[in-house]
Amino acid sequence: MGSTRRAGRTGRTGRTGRGTIAVTACAAALAALTAGPAGAHEPEHRAPHWELKDTGTPDVRYRGLAAVGRNTAWAAGTAGTVLRTTDGGATWRNVSPPGAGELQFRDVEAFDARRAVVLAIGEGEASRVYRTDDGGATWTESFRNTEPKAFYDCLAFFDHRHGLALSDPVDGKFRILSTGDGGRTWRVLPDRGMPPAQDGEAGFAASGQCLVTSGPKDVWLATGGAADARMLHSADRGHTWKATTMPLPAGDPARGVFALAFRDRAHGLAVGGDFRPEQPSPRAAARTSDGGRTWRPATAPPTAYRSGVAWLPHSRTAALAVGPTGTDLTTDAGRTWRTVDTGSYDTVDCAPDHGCWAAGEQGRVARLEH
Repeated sequence: MGSTRRAGRTGRTGRTGRGTIAVTACAAALAALTAGPAGAHEPEHRAPHWELKDTGTPDVRYRGLAAVGRNTAWAAGTAGTVLRTTDGGATWRNVSPPGAGELQFRDVEAFDARRAVVLAIGEGEASRVYRTDDGGATWTESFRNTEPKAFYDCLAFFDHRHGLALSDPVDGKFRILSTGDGGRTWRVLPDRGMPPAQDGEAGFAASGQCLVTSGPKDVWLATGGAADARMLHSADRGHTWKATTMPLPAGDPARGVFALAFRDRAHGLAVGGDFRPEQPSPRAAARTSDGGRTWRPATAPPTAYRSGVAWLPHSRTAALAVGPTGTDLTTDAGRTWRTVDTGSYDTVDCAPDHGCWAAGEQGRVARLEH
């Protein structure tokens, strides 16, 4: 892969439950933001919106994000930086692993305020995994890639113990790393059940959402860079996979599916496009209601490339998609999207307590305020 692809490339677990009425009202209010001043019947401070939190790191780009709740979140980014807040973003603690300044963190999965796993991307030994059990006070390097052809893009957990990490193809097949002890140890899974990769196919390390899970065994990975954009699904924690062609832009190293989100094992969203700013991204979103066996393009997709997507907590119809040119909202399960914010974000994640966070370039981290 060329350096352009690496620079642009990059799951999150689906969550369901109660609270649909509250989230529907929140989604409706978000949609009202696009109505402009004529539709602003409520005081501005009452409308849901992204509120930037001062991280004190203007030179860092955060593509890794884990929302534990409204008060607690983790962000991981360039220059080996990992931040954690436990007071809703009022203050941030730099908990970066020692000696990691040359690494590029692109994904973080947090189980709570103390336990987290972060992934550094890159060719060869640049791909590494670290774990902390004390809020980032200390870290253990639990994996360092020794395969020169491997390039790890993102990771995802089924529960507090079982997780996977995705590498670009090695010898013609995507490589899957597995853990059964919360990221303390890892092993490469056999590739007998992995379909062959297309020429030039890879994952995008753009938001930590090219690999996502739902439930105890289902996992999906997203691809791009080849003739077809694809999604691969496994129902047995990564041992066997089935591939599906996606109705998103393809045919170029900069195009494909950049992020997935599943609210259960059946209903999912996909976003992507062409990450080059000067290129349009039509058809940059799709949805599935059968676990990814078939996908339907959005009838009114986001108007530009989107790198991150997340369902609003406890909602069956509302989700947010983010990218460098703004945030889009759907209130009909991905059929139509409308822009509700023009700030630059690379990734988005929501917690069950309605804590939604977004992160991106220039140290930007924001929480959705109601």
